[in-house]
Amino acid sequence: MRSFYPEIEPYDSGLLPVGDGQSIYWETSGNPDGKPAVFLHGGPGSESGPKHRRLFDPARYRIILLDQRGSGRSLPHASETDADLSTNTTWHLVADLEKLRVHLGVDRWQVFGGSWGSTLALAYAQTHPDRVTELVLRGIFTLRKSELDWFYEGGAEQLFPDLWEAFVAPVPVAERGSMIEAYHRLLHDPDPAVHGPAAVAWSTWEASTITLLPRPDVVATFAEPRHALAFARIENHYFVNKGWFDDGQLIRDASVLAGIPGVIVQGRYDVCTPPVTAWDLHRAWPEAEFRLVPDAGHAFDEPGILSALIEATDRFAN
Repeated sequence: MRSFYPEIEPYDSGLLPVGDGQSIYWETSGNPDGKPAVFLHGGPGSESGPKHRRLFDPARYRIILLDQRGSGRSLPHASETDADLSTNTTWHLVADLEKLRVHLGVDRWQVFGGSWGSTLALAYAQTHPDRVTELVLRGIFTLRKSELDWFYEGGAEQLFPDLWEAFVAPVPVAERGSMIEAYHRLLHDPDPAVHGPAAVAWSTWEASTITLLPRPDVVATFAEPRHALAFARIENHYFVNKGWFDDGQLIRDASVLAGIPGVIVQGRYDVCTPPVTAWDLHRAWPEAEFRLVPDAGHAFDEPGILSALIEATDRFAN
């Protein structure tokens, strides 16, 4: 079973202005002359971190990480009082990736994404298939109505009734018929006493359900107030707007990926992004290898998922 490569530090980093008053944080590590690979973090609204560098062989890869608009070290941060998310959409992020690719002098790159990162990777690859050498995808999420309804409107409650109770607690009973819409109002309330607890409740619901077994360290990271507010605001903004996709668009257009080598890694017991979506993508893109990990949930660092991901990046390194 494969595990993380050793810890490494970036050899270069910066903030790239991408328009609309936005600058995205990027970094490169590993081998400057190696195979380019870009890692796309989840959320939307999460951020990249040191562990993500360790999914790639640093001797063979030029490892590119970034923080998407409004998150992590990118500016302005979505936790700020006057945060404007009107220019933070899937298609802005796809355009940002192209700007970063050109800025770094990359012709083609491997695109690696998990959870929301798989959504963005699919959207990017279907828009710019000629720029993608391979796709490595984990915990497949495509923002279909059925996927959002399952996790945010009561489906997953059947497995986690105790945690669901904490998730719905900030929402008035009369508004619980549409949790995503209700949270949109709460998260953009100007009163910190309203948006603060709502952000933590939204973020910890996800953090508490993405691992096969409880991980208090993961929950604590998601619950940090500044991170939670940016994460919840951006994620909810995307969900209210259905990702700016037609329902089922990324599965429908998977034929565009024909000829791009790929690996789909999915945890059997993933409650956040259940395996049906990964299976639907597999059926629509049969050329990709499909790895269903029998003893894993959603998180990328669960042993079986981590091993499958590193096996994929090792295989594609040459």
